Amino acid sequence: MRTLVVRLDSAGDVLLAGPAVRAAAAGSDAVTLLCGRQGAAAARLLPGVDEVLEWDAPWAGFDPPPVRAHDVQDLIHRLAARCLDRALVLTSFHQSPLPAALVLRMAGIGRICADSEDYPGSLLDLRHHRRPGRHEAEAALDLALADGFALPPGDDGSLRVLPAPDTRPLTGGGPYVVVHPGAAVPARTPSAPWMAAAVRALTDEGHRVVVTGGPGEKALTAAVADGHAVDLGGRTELPDLAGVLAGASAVVVGNTGPAHLAAAVGTPVVCLFAPVVPAERWRPFRVPHILLGRQDAECAGSRARLCPVPGHPCLDSVGPAEVTAAVTALAGTGAARGKTRARRRGPARGRRQGPNEGQAQGPAQGPNQRRPAEEVTA
Repeated sequence: MRTLVVRLDSAGDVLLAGPAVRAAAAGSDAVTLLCGRQGAAAARLLPGVDEVLEWDAPWAGFDPPPVRAHDVQDLIHRLAARCLDRALVLTSFHQSPLPAALVLRMAGIGRICADSEDYPGSLLDLRHHRRPGRHEAEAALDLALADGFALPPGDDGSLRVLPAPDTRPLTGGGPYVVVHPGAAVPARTPSAPWMAAAVRALTDEGHRVVVTGGPGEKALTAAVADGHAVDLGGRTELPDLAGVLAGASAVVVGNTGPAHLAAAVGTPVVCLFAPVVPAERWRPFRVPHILLGRQDAECAGSRARLCPVPGHPCLDSVGPAEVTAAVTALAGTGAARGKTRARRRGPARGRRQGPNEGQAQGPAQGPNQRRPAEEVTA
């Protein structure tokens, strides 16, 4: 059986689809992941993915392309040529799967499944209803389970990526804390001056700090590092960033893709979480973490891309001392993470793994179980 998993949007969204992808892979001969260009690098890091198809949908992303008939027809032909048997269309809680389902139906895919509150007509074979309050990773896995897939034995449903490269030539030797100041959505991270103050506070407490950022964030990372930290702005592709995060004692980051990448490599996260989206759905998943930020701020639930409140009070009101205290509290939880990292990253090659391959020793956990020490919140 050949299965298609659809997860459009960004790298973070694709990483959160990982447990559902692994469940699909365990019950399929091959898995193709359809995603946008912004999520393609993350898709290639997921265990269980045999092929990545890139397509920017006109109904998804921050800068969607115009609708062009020939683009849609080209995608239909590409999908039809793969003789896919079934599809899981994964979306966020506020999105509709029906535009994607229409394209998949036109490509001749026999069984299409998705969460949908809208009436799907003949577009869906399984219209699943999301349970209230589910984390995005859990909701995606719930859909896969509802369609008859199951995680392989020993897989606890945490986020995982393939093994990351050794990035010590970038970070240098010795312990360090990562500060990632950027985000695709500006409202979801503190201001650059605030991040720079946090870096100074961490170095004053004796932490060695590494600042990370993408190619378009070099000016931001330089301003935040400001001579106090190692500046890796623009120097890491996503696999390298996974390696940098995996080697860190803790990561300080907003609600953005690197927070989920840190969770996938098992590194504790101090998450500066703006409440423009609900924390219960988007917080770091199944990894020790502390949330900082006013969750009752005026912007709560607004899904705003730019902060609608002067001064960005939900995040910029957090004091640097709160960050250093959170890092200190979490850094100790990373001391015994060696086996956990191996479990989160998954197998180096191939889709399948045996029941115990890549797993930490100890009792297996069900995909929906909480382990008491996994989440630390403030």
